[in-house]
Amino acid sequence: MFIGKTFGQVSVGDKIKDALTLTETHMILACGLFKDFNALHANALLAEALPLKTRIVHGPLTAAVMVGVLGNFFSGTTIAFLEETIRFTAPVRPGDTLITEWEIREKKPSKKYVGGVIVLAGVCRNQKGETVAEGEGKMLITSEAPAL
Repeated sequence: MFIGKTFGQVSVGDKIKDALTLTETHMILACGLFKDFNALHANALLAEALPLKTRIVHGPLTAAVMVGVLGNFFSGTTIAFLEETIRFTAPVRPGDTLITEWEIREKKPSKKYVGGVIVLAGVCRNQKGETVAEGEGKMLITSEAPAL
């Protein structure tokens, strides 16, 4: 089992990066999960008549992919994900590969939780290098790796 980084194992300036290609399956599952079957996401014929001329991925799915990078990196050491702010800057389409990079901007130790809060800034780009989303996040991370 993979155990992620603890509060003490990361430093300000560290970068966390990963990529995922969003498929048709991701998009259709998101329609059901979010209960959002808007033509922009679920109807290719109608979406072609809209300004973007194609279906696009739900914004919350893009945000979830970004946060998932952190969830994996801090697997088993996250106490809580405290805050997320995401700005969507370009459409994401099925088949796009999203490359997410987070940078640790600040660390705030907490004696109460034997760890601390890390403040991060993130950017998500597609395979063409276009920024599709950017944001900030705060996570409460333990300093103690869990016993298996």
